[in-house]
Amino acid sequence: MTFPFIYPLEPHVRRHGPQGYANYAGYRPWLRDEFSFRCVYCLIREQWSQHGLFGIDHFLAVTHRPKSVDHYENLLYACSTCNAAKGECVLPDPCRVLLSGAIWVLEDGTIHAETAEAARLIEVLGLDSPRSTEFRLLWIGIVALAARHDLALYHKVTRFPDDLPDLSRLRPPNGNTREIGLAGSWFAQRAQGTLPANY
Repeated sequence: MTFPFIYPLEPHVRRHGPQGYANYAGYRPWLRDEFSFRCVYCLIREQWSQHGLFGIDHFLAVTHRPKSVDHYENLLYACSTCNAAKGECVLPDPCRVLLSGAIWVLEDGTIHAETAEAARLIEVLGLDSPRSTEFRLLWIGIVALAARHDLALYHKVTRFPDDLPDLSRLRPPNGNTREIGLAGSWFAQRAQGTLPANY
């Protein structure tokens, strides 16, 4: 089993719609929640690295679409490694392409693509490089060992971060086009007692 490197079954549908931040960094708490505190490309989690190693990726690079620099729909949450590897490349949308069935991780940590679009993302981002493969294999092993021998450690490495953003307190300058998403935020789920212990 290659948990926790299991890609989503269906395309990602945005649940939040904050608008109007003059600096796209204002969208960070929304994007953290939107993408479940992990890199949209490689699935590395915040709690496995320093929070500062995660950033905001412009799906369509600023050089290609300068007017979309602060549009929420053009922003992704990504680790610094994937963000740097992507650079200004025009790539397929990871929210549509990186799906279980089109891409999956094997027991040896390598990653396999079933479609040409997924294969292009893997190649450009170096997701199947020896370093990336070794990293995935390490975490697959850590999670599996912890699940068998140290449940406290298992919970620590597979739980949600402690600092879940309370999006209901945020006031985007031009409002939120999807306010219904606030009720499904991870913070709201924790407050309701429905937040999964692990993910």
